[in-house]
Amino acid sequence: MGPARRDGMKRRDALLDAALRCFVKRGVLGTGIEEIRRAAGASPSSVYHLFDGLQDLTLALLTRTFERLFAHLAARVMPTATAEEAVVALVDGHLEWILGHPDEGRFMYQATALEFEAKATEALQARKAELLAPVVLHLSRFIAEGKLPPWPPLLFDVVLLGPSHEACRRFLAGAPLEPEWMRATLPGLAWQSVKPRQQRLKMGS
Repeated sequence: MGPARRDGMKRRDALLDAALRCFVKRGVLGTGIEEIRRAAGASPSSVYHLFDGLQDLTLALLTRTFERLFAHLAARVMPTATAEEAVVALVDGHLEWILGHPDEGRFMYQATALEFEAKATEALQARKAELLAPVVLHLSRFIAEGKLPPWPPLLFDVVLLGPSHEACRRFLAGAPLEPEWMRATLPGLAWQSVKPRQQRLKMGS
C-alpha cells in the first residue's frame, strides 16, 4: 500500500471514528454530516471525496463494525471441534465483543434499524455474507454430521443469536442485566435450542 493510499485510509478511519463518537452522543438520526466533519477536523472537500453523503458514511461505519465483530466471531468459532463448542463459542463470542465494545454495539443496533436504499442494503447483505462465510462453512460440517439442524444462516442467527441481541440491546439501553449472567447463561440456552433430539431425550430419560 502506497503512502497516498495509507493517508486516505487514515483520513477515512478518522471520519468513521468521529462519526461513531457523534452517533453515540446524539444518536444516528440526530447527527448530521457537518457535525461529523467538525468532530474529525476534516475539510468539506475531504469528506465528500471519501463519502457520497451521510448514508454512505453510516454504511461504511456499519460495514467496519461488522468486519470487526465477525472477525472476532470467526476467531472464536473456527478452532472448535464439536457442534456444542461451536454454538457456545458463537454466542459467547458475540456477547464478549458487544460488551467489550459498547459504543460500536449501540451504533450497530441503531443503524441496523434504519431503512437504506435497496442497492445499499443489498451490498451490505452481500458483505455480511462474505464476512460470515468461514463461520457458515465451519457450521456446515456439523449440519452434515446431523449434529445441527439443516437450517440456512438466517435461521441460526434468529435462534442462536436472537436472545443475545435482545439482551445486548437492553443492557446497552440501561436495563439491569448482569454481563456475567448473560455470558454464563445465554450460550448454553442457545445450544439447548438446537442440539440433536436424541440428546434431549437422553437427558430427559
